[in-house]
Amino acid sequence: MLVHGFTQSGRSWEPVSSALARSYEVLSVDAPGHGRSAAVLAGLCDGADLLADAGGPAIWVGYSMGGRYALHVALRHPGIVRGLVLVSATPGIADPALRSARREEDLKLASRVEEMGLEGFLGWWLSQPLFATLPSSAAGLETRLDGTAAGLAASLRYAGTGSQEPLWPRLASLRMPVLVVAGSLDTKYCEIGAQMTTAIGDNATMRVIAGAGHACHLEKPEEFVDILLGWLGDHGAAGPIP
Repeated sequence: MLVHGFTQSGRSWEPVSSALARSYEVLSVDAPGHGRSAAVLAGLCDGADLLADAGGPAIWVGYSMGGRYALHVALRHPGIVRGLVLVSATPGIADPALRSARREEDLKLASRVEEMGLEGFLGWWLSQPLFATLPSSAAGLETRLDGTAAGLAASLRYAGTGSQEPLWPRLASLRMPVLVVAGSLDTKYCEIGAQMTTAIGDNATMRVIAGAGHACHLEKPEEFVDILLGWLGDHGAAGPIP
């Protein structure tokens, strides 16, 4: 079960999904506010419930915003999460002042989406330093155009990082195997990933993709798939999920 990041859609997982489909049944979803779910208004908790209904028992893989959704699914519906893979993801902002500031940033960003329109905003968004190492050929602009400006704005208002209750205190309750992945050039999320891995405990593993940034799975999809398949094999899930 693949859950994409902000501004993307389920189609954005190519070529990762096609590589995984050689061995697994793969489902990629359009998260609330994105793609064909652009009209779905949901926060992280309600959205996680919707995603759980759509995905069912699976290995759950989430990137960035999708990682926050997948983490909520694992905590709210642990029985359906056979394994959890968090790519460039965060459990939230622990400091209340910083979280409040991020909330204000999310609201301003939502207004920017509405003012610029979808195509204009996507051009601006992908020019941010966070995606400096993501080639335009791997950015999947055409898949991001599946959404709407209103949907992205709603996603920021309902499910932005600033509106998320921090999940750090609950990480130790995760019992399924967890794989944390980050790109070596994304130092912020490498640090968050290391802290998250420690907080989860012995059932968590972290892998860093050298020479990749925030969208490490798109920048180096073959390396990401190799890491994922190796981890699945280590945890007895090397074959297709029934």
